[in-house]
Amino acid sequence: MFVIIGIVIVLGGVLGGYLGENGNISLLIQPHEYIIIFGAALGGFVIASPLKVIKAVQAGFVRMFKSRAYSKKDYLDALLLLSDIFYKIRKEGLVSIEADLDGPEKSPIFKNHLSFIKNHHALAFLTDTLRTLTITDIEAHEMGELLDYEIEAHYEEALIPSKSIANVADALPGLGIVAAVLGIVLTMKKIDAPPAVLGGCIGAALVGTFTGVLMCYGFVGPMAKNLENIANEDKEFLTVIKAGLLSFMSTPSPQVAIEFARRVVPEELRPTFLELENMVKQSRKK
Repeated sequence: MFVIIGIVIVLGGVLGGYLGENGNISLLIQPHEYIIIFGAALGGFVIASPLKVIKAVQAGFVRMFKSRAYSKKDYLDALLLLSDIFYKIRKEGLVSIEADLDGPEKSPIFKNHLSFIKNHHALAFLTDTLRTLTITDIEAHEMGELLDYEIEAHYEEALIPSKSIANVADALPGLGIVAAVLGIVLTMKKIDAPPAVLGGCIGAALVGTFTGVLMCYGFVGPMAKNLENIANEDKEFLTVIKAGLLSFMSTPSPQVAIEFARRVVPEELRPTFLELENMVKQSRKK
């Protein structure tokens, strides 16, 4: 939603100022200039990007147009899931959750937290870590290093769409110049035309430069930054899960572990202590 609002504001500001100076919108409609710029930008993106990256960029654009990657409800759901798992482990032991880890979609614990199940990266991160705990006697500090490596690897992979789109943004001003130069080349063929005709041709050529710069700084560049912010939010979400798991390994107390995880939640999305405590109590009664 905010991406759409931003697009409207950019267009409103640029075109509003242009029209305020009695500009003619029809002069900005130069389809062939757009074909050169966007065609070259798309071709360059395809040349630079394997299929995996193209699919990642497509998925990133879908997420971009959501209100935000994570909400307070998503964090609450994750904290409650950790609480349910930790209480079951303390009561019945690590072996008791093996069936839950093998089939999260059918697990009575996981089925109560559908938003978490839909987050495939977070689900794999949690279940793989718990599986490791069931088969090894790894120390908390060693597990911490392992989880840090995994989070960093996922973060670098999540940044790929942002970096790819940023490269396209960087290329757009240059491609705008290419379109403008080609327009000037065509104008030179009409060098004997009246000044009014030459002026129109040169103006049409300059639309290419305008389009390339506007798309870079007004649209594509900010979209790349948006994708980077989404990757940062993914990292923050996994860090919350990591904090809860490591705390539970060090001190097998569900209440303490969940509080450690809650403190790591970004401040604007963090539930209060009492809010989370009441939710945990309600979950325990079910």
